[in-house]
Amino acid sequence: MIDRLTLPSTLRTGGTPLVVRRATPDDLEAIMRLLSDDPVSAGRGDTASDDDRDAYARALADIIADPGNDIVVVAGPDGAVVGTLQLTVIPGMARRGSSRLLVEAVRVSSSVRSSGIGGTLMRWVTDEAAVELETPLVQLTSDAARTDAHRFYTRLGFVDSHVGFKYSVPLPAPTPR
Repeated sequence: MIDRLTLPSTLRTGGTPLVVRRATPDDLEAIMRLLSDDPVSAGRGDTASDDDRDAYARALADIIADPGNDIVVVAGPDGAVVGTLQLTVIPGMARRGSSRLLVEAVRVSSSVRSSGIGGTLMRWVTDEAAVELETPLVQLTSDAARTDAHRFYTRLGFVDSHVGFKYSVPLPAPTPR
């Protein structure tokens, strides 16, 4: 949990109040659903399967316990979770010792996409969270297949300034705890 981040925070999109708050273990189902609601994520195995619940629960607990990480959820007026993202503060030597804020796993429910929630959430990240956390650079990666997402981030002022690389490490299957 990033202690310096003031949450919950109330946002508005189209007059509708939204609450951004830290995720708790009670949000596990909603986060799993949001991940599986995305075709690219689903294609990588995020299917919200009961078989994967323990792995997701461990990951959520690890992120919540890490002082450099937070997972936030966005709840609508009825309390239903309609969005999520992960924030990671990365201390750095480059840029004169500046820290950067990494944004990962941005998801908005398909039932409310294109309603302004994603833009409102990302403006909260750049205008409020990054300022509170004193991170002059906000960065994210987006799968090359997500051309709509690329246009979305560009409209918000993000610049596609770097080329990212990933390497999949073949690890043995985890043993059940």
